[in-house]
Amino acid sequence: MTDAAALPGQPRGGALSGRATARAYNVLAPNPSAMTLDGTNTWIVAEPDSDVAVVIDPGPLDDGHLRHVVDTAEKLGKRVGLTLLTHGHPDHAEGASRFAELTGTRVRALDPALRLGDEGLGARDVIDVGGLELRVVPTPGHTSDSLSFHLPADRAVLTGDTILGRGTTIVAHPDGRLGDYLDSLRRLRSLTVDDGVHTVLPGHGPVLQDAQGAVEFYLAHRANRLAQVETAVENGRTTAAEVVAHVYADVDRSLWPAAELSVRAQLEYLREHGLI
Repeated sequence: MTDAAALPGQPRGGALSGRATARAYNVLAPNPSAMTLDGTNTWIVAEPDSDVAVVIDPGPLDDGHLRHVVDTAEKLGKRVGLTLLTHGHPDHAEGASRFAELTGTRVRALDPALRLGDEGLGARDVIDVGGLELRVVPTPGHTSDSLSFHLPADRAVLTGDTILGRGTTIVAHPDGRLGDYLDSLRRLRSLTVDDGVHTVLPGHGPVLQDAQGAVEFYLAHRANRLAQVETAVENGRTTAAEVVAHVYADVDRSLWPAAELSVRAQLEYLREHGLI
């Protein structure tokens, strides 16, 4: 077994639910799977001395979980004042409408179809709730509507599915695009270099305490996989399924359908750049 400190991003051990930073508290949704890892991380974010909080990614449509989030916020001395979404996948967003009913909040997202209220989210938006500052960082690639949220006061970034606390994420072709995803990783790397971000608060898995290390690992992993896919095509494997069977031979077969989405995105990227 590899020591956790040696893993990319230095994942924090211990319980996944609970206090992560001075301003961020995680409530783990009860939806574990091969794709969601331990479950979806629902983040309650607030200034320590404020009585109002922002909730990021209410999670699946599970009334018990949604009520637990509200109860947890109340136990922390907060009322939920705003709901934000990192992207529209059901394990993050399906419960948003019901959560809005429970809390009386607006739901802000990049995709207009996911919003409740007039306000959306866009590049360089700054959200201020109860003195809490969150900066919107567009990070498309996993999906076209993926966003991250920079929490400057904690030198942290909430990444949704763009960076996970364990393993790597998929580029969900055709909505997700590899070129966009690589640009998003570089954008997150600039936060670690220029803005001092050192903590990743992911949509799934444990907190990462070395944000730059995690981003560098993701970039290297993508470059390696892309090279493997290119070589597989050069050796006569022309379909996405054939490439997956070769490149992902050591990966659990239950993950092959997800891997095929990423391979389709990689093949599209290689064709666009004239590499195959």
